[in-house]
Amino acid sequence: MIPELGHFALALALALALAQAAFGLWGAQRAQPRLMAATAPLAAGTLIAVGAAFASLMWSYAVNDTTVSAVVQNSHSAKPMLYKLTGTWGNHEGSMVLWVFILALCGGAVAGFGRRLPSTLQARVLAVLALVAVGFLAFILGTSDPFERVWPPPMDGQGLNPVLQDPGLAFHPPLLYLGYVGFSVTFAFAIAALIEGRVDAAWGRWVRPWALAAWSFLTLGIALGSWWAYYELGWGGYWFWDPVENASLLPWLAGCALLHSAIVVEKREALKTWTVFLALLAFGLSLLGTFLVRSGVLNSVHAFANDPARGVFILALLMLYVGGGFALFAWRAAAMAPTGVLAPLSREGALVLNNLLLCSIAAVVLVGTLYPMFADLILKQKISVGPPFFNSALLPLAAPLIGAMSFGPMLPWKRARLWPALQRLWWAALGGFAALLLCLALEGERIGPALGFTAAAWLILGAAADIADRIALFSRPRAALARARGLPRAAWGGAIAHAGLGVTMLGLAGMGLATDRLALLKPGQSASLAGYDYRLDGVGDVAGPNFSARRATVTVSRDGQTVTVMTPERRSFPLSRMTTTEAAIHTT
Repeated sequence: MIPELGHFALALALALALAQAAFGLWGAQRAQPRLMAATAPLAAGTLIAVGAAFASLMWSYAVNDTTVSAVVQNSHSAKPMLYKLTGTWGNHEGSMVLWVFILALCGGAVAGFGRRLPSTLQARVLAVLALVAVGFLAFILGTSDPFERVWPPPMDGQGLNPVLQDPGLAFHPPLLYLGYVGFSVTFAFAIAALIEGRVDAAWGRWVRPWALAAWSFLTLGIALGSWWAYYELGWGGYWFWDPVENASLLPWLAGCALLHSAIVVEKREALKTWTVFLALLAFGLSLLGTFLVRSGVLNSVHAFANDPARGVFILALLMLYVGGGFALFAWRAAAMAPTGVLAPLSREGALVLNNLLLCSIAAVVLVGTLYPMFADLILKQKISVGPPFFNSALLPLAAPLIGAMSFGPMLPWKRARLWPALQRLWWAALGGFAALLLCLALEGERIGPALGFTAAAWLILGAAADIADRIALFSRPRAALARARGLPRAAWGGAIAHAGLGVTMLGLAGMGLATDRLALLKPGQSASLAGYDYRLDGVGDVAGPNFSARRATVTVSRDGQTVTVMTPERRSFPLSRMTTTEAAIHTT
């Protein structure tokens, strides 16, 4: 009964979304307040309906309802409850329901938090979000029914892929989807602006929080996925330029450019058409990533099973929404004439440079990701584009971007002088130079890590210099704390984000100093690496809820003092006949 209720809830959500789209577009076009006012309650109804469907699916997984095909294929009664619930989105059908649920959440958020928006703008934004929901709800009901029954029901399910049975997977896909789908809101604002033919400072102020939320969630999702890949997949690294990894990086880059461009719209009412273009692009790249993951056109450890029918449907949605959006842009962009002149040496000039470099990086990643597919399709050649290409092609673009990240915030709006900005950054430059000299002195033969530590010092100290300059820390230190409390959140956010990238650069540079050693040990034997001694104390059998494992106990010591005890495992899952390696990681 519960699956039937879930299926009915999806159908009801489709009907409500259709009404929401029709009322919003028609009411805004005809300036009919009653129709426009109906879009918010309809958005709430769509959210409730999709939420009921998602809850029904989670319930089916929680009780191990083996009459539901998706549960049979992705769950088992012996699985821990956490992985039963996260198995809801560990497959194609469930993940698409999660996608639509987050999309409905976005609509509900615009309806609830967008009450200060002009009524026509809010109605059009909600209508566009509803149109996107209509496409994906039709996709689910037509090709990806998560409540499809199987009869007669088997005694138990087939279980979830052991690699996905990890706490990190409880949060990684939802965070990614919050980022991907979050850009649908900025997409909707862009479409609404194109219809109205107006973009102003208020529009930039309204778009920025949504872009920031989507970009932040996507950042967290990518970071969590990289961490999970590091300790679970055993790659020995966080990022290997896998096609689906790249698919998440593309909207992140476009969203980052959108965040910076929206600032120029808000402060100077310039870059209007460019910002609208980026809003369309960010969501378009999110849909492109969805197509790549679910169509099977690219080989990846992340991709879902190949299904041509689903791939064609998503490609049609991609062409409809993104193609339609850019067609509207080509038609209506001229109506949003620029009102400001940009000086090259100014904060807005630095933001333009930031946008050009970010979009150039995105273009390189896009070409490197899609080229093997087109080479196979057109040239009938199997080509692999891997880390060497991306590392060498992106370095000339990333270097000036990193340099500009600390320099740009020091420039005032409209017009600036070079020397005062350089004076504010002297100690950041000195710190970067000192880091370079220290690294070359200690690891002279490793230029890459030395440059990485230099960039990290430049970014972190540059962010600190930005805050210090804003609060006049050195010129008027007595009132600095009070001024720090009064700084706008945007200033703190920008500095923290830039410093965060510096911390990331520290991690990447540190990986360049890694040392590896392969040792075969018997119980009681030891091996040394990087000043630490590793003693294998023994190997024993342990039993998990749905697996058996061989667990090693390794004592790590330095100078005769025990540092930690590590317990790596080799797990065997009898149901799927798969084994996984659970690495033991100690962080100092």
